[in-house]
Amino acid sequence: MIDKILLETIKSNFTEAIRVISANKIRTFLTALGIIFGVAAVITMLAIGKGAEKEILSQLALVGVNNIVVTPIPDDPDENDTSEEEEGGATETIRFSKGLDLQDVASIRKNIPTVKQLSPEIILETYMIKKGRQSPVKLIGVTNSFFETANINIGQGKSFTKIQLRSAQPVCIIGEKVAKKLFTGENAIGKQIKVKDVWLKVIGIIEEKLISQTAQENLGIRDLNQDIYIPIKTFLVRYKDRKIVSDQPLDLGSGMIIFGGNDNGPKKRKPRGNYHQIDKLTVQVNNSNELKATAEVISKMLQRKHNGMLDFEITIPINLLKQQQKTKQIFNIVLSIIAGISLLIGGIGIMNIMLASILERTKEIGIIKAIGATKQDIILQFLSESILISLSGGIIGCILGIVASYVLEVATDIETIVSFGSIVLSFLVATFIGLIFGVLPAKSAANKNPIEAIRHE
Repeated sequence: MIDKILLETIKSNFTEAIRVISANKIRTFLTALGIIFGVAAVITMLAIGKGAEKEILSQLALVGVNNIVVTPIPDDPDENDTSEEEEGGATETIRFSKGLDLQDVASIRKNIPTVKQLSPEIILETYMIKKGRQSPVKLIGVTNSFFETANINIGQGKSFTKIQLRSAQPVCIIGEKVAKKLFTGENAIGKQIKVKDVWLKVIGIIEEKLISQTAQENLGIRDLNQDIYIPIKTFLVRYKDRKIVSDQPLDLGSGMIIFGGNDNGPKKRKPRGNYHQIDKLTVQVNNSNELKATAEVISKMLQRKHNGMLDFEITIPINLLKQQQKTKQIFNIVLSIIAGISLLIGGIGIMNIMLASILERTKEIGIIKAIGATKQDIILQFLSESILISLSGGIIGCILGIVASYVLEVATDIETIVSFGSIVLSFLVATFIGLIFGVLPAKSAANKNPIEAIRHE
């Protein structure tokens, strides 16, 4: 019985609140603007945060949690010849590095116990031929470790066998986009493709891996679906081995390359271009807490083997991602502050309009109290109005937030994810704002003296 009376009271209060709000539509809308923009900002902020979190996780899957990347730094072949001269005119010894090669890979594997596996890569921008037409493609020399460190699955076919890796057989695994381009409507496994001057047999196709443009730019990741992968030994034997094929004028074998000049003049060193045998080395460690220490050991080892030259760069992708995540968290905090300010302004607006409404309805309040309405009835009446304004603003704000998230994704290519939880949270926040900022006006109305209220003009 008590519950029924309470429900009837709530129903009558909200019915009266709808009547009052309907009679002042423009004023109510202007009052709710703060709530509308605040709720829209909350939903958009949470959508951006969810999208950023998903992007970070997807990028983490691409680079690997425990990976270290070693990238060689080639000489710039376009830079001018340089001469090194000591005081007194004597020629300074020019250091020579053998470059990043498979010997370095073997040394790291043998001497650093924290290393789980290594994945060297050689990259060649070349072309493939189909029905007499050339198409650009990246040819990548790899081992089977590449597919594990890059979290790549073989969708069709199989990975390289030990015999294929050891004997440099002309076989390849192709990306999904390459398969669709060359073998539309047919099975590519077992077919032959010509890459530059070599025929390669397709033994596998990798599963399509979604890589955003942002990930490619921020982390230097290729679109793996457009590449052709061959055993690294096949690459060195059948295509190019920069350790053997060299266009340098003279290698004295003593750690120097010197040419030009005369007996009295300074010796000059010519830039060698890309003299590194491999183009990338991914080192996967056993535990993430060993990343920094392992990277330092690798750096010292390579410097020693490269005659003290720092012709390589070592990066830890997970650290880059953490920095990105921190930046995006700061951005989300700023958005949260803006949303909070909007909601605060919206709440103050509701409080002001309710106080103004009380002044306009002073006589009405006095009459209601005179015929028997209690303070609780008056408080519930005005709280119903403030909550209804907030909820109305919340509904419009949710719609605006969803639309803004979609427009933002389309316009800026920033991924946004609107979740059901963010919508529920927005409704709760809107209700809370209406409740909190409606209490003071409601109490002010309830405390009015009915006789003075009736006499009010």
